[in-house]
Amino acid sequence: MKILAFTGAGISKQSNIPTFMERPEVREKLHRSYAKAHPEEYNAVIRELKACVQQAQPNDAHIALAEYGIPIITMNIDGLHTLAGSTKVLELHGGLPDDEQLDQAYQLQNKPVLYGDPAPNYEKAYDWVDSMNMGDIFLVVGCSYHTAIAADLRQIARYAGAEIVEIQEDAAHNVRKFLAKELGAAPEKLY
Repeated sequence: MKILAFTGAGISKQSNIPTFMERPEVREKLHRSYAKAHPEEYNAVIRELKACVQQAQPNDAHIALAEYGIPIITMNIDGLHTLAGSTKVLELHGGLPDDEQLDQAYQLQNKPVLYGDPAPNYEKAYDWVDSMNMGDIFLVVGCSYHTAIAADLRQIARYAGAEIVEIQEDAAHNVRKFLAKELGAAPEKLY
């Protein structure tokens, strides 16, 4: 049995990163057409997102996934899985620009992937999930059905015979509880 995690904004909400659903004024500006038409305003939005993320720390859900060595597909751009120590993370929507790139954010690709841009990691995500087998667990943490990729990955996991486990509330406590129940005590930290 293997576990593959799929995470969304709900996992980072407990790290004080608001979801885009809670911030429609930000979400509506994350379009390629907006970045091209309003480069300075777009850069300001990206600076604001980066400032919010830089103040955040991984919560215990991020840390538990890292400690158990669970591979992760994430829709998040906050980098908290990597910061927590996870080594196999597929970021569907890229990340945020480096500090020295912030003035050119409107020109960048995959930092983050914007509405209207191709998402190069979607195909990899399909492959990861398609490689699951009967008895494997597709662990969905803090991820709604609001995007096509979220529904698609669940469906592929279902077709592969994997059990789909949803943790939509209190991920910071419930992820570790679930992993401990399924896998036993967490291995000693190697970092």
